[in-house]
Amino acid sequence: MDTARLELAAQRYREAEQAFDAAREDLQAEAVAVLQQNEERGAQATVARITGWTREYVRRIKKRADEQGA
Repeated sequence: MDTARLELAAQRYREAEQAFDAAREDLQAEAVAVLQQNEERGAQATVARITGWTREYVRRIKKRADEQGA
């Protein structure tokens, strides 16, 4: 039984998962920054359109960021 390929695939998966998590955190931070800098009526809709997130999700990450910053 050759487990070396399995171990390599598992390592690549873990690295990809870490990169994905970091990218999500970066995207959330950038979205929150846009929302905090731009209180215009359509800002949430713009962020939702660009990210593909729902407006509800956009509101939740903004609220969470506001609570952490307070």
